[in-house]
Amino acid sequence: MAKILLCCAAGMSTSMVVKKMLQAAEQKNIAVEINAVGLDEFDANLANYDCFLLGPQIKYKLNDFKVKADAVNKPIAVINQMDYGMMKGGKILDEALAMIG
Repeated sequence: MAKILLCCAAGMSTSMVVKKMLQAAEQKNIAVEINAVGLDEFDANLANYDCFLLGPQIKYKLNDFKVKADAVNKPIAVINQMDYGMMKGGKILDEALAMIG
């Protein structure tokens, strides 16, 4: 089962994206665990997930977080702002799964 962690300023708006991603996974019959946390919880979750997605509002943290993710050989990316704003859970899910391989 793929494990995806979304990270944003406080974990609030991203939790709505998580819900849409989980709905898409259910429709596609994909077993996946997806959670959202605030940026202050990123470090504590590094070992527990296969890939990390950052909300567009914290894209400025990508370089800092990428160093940490690279150290444990896990992919990280910023969610496309349009997809995030329009809550395109299926598209975001597909991109996360592609990152994991």
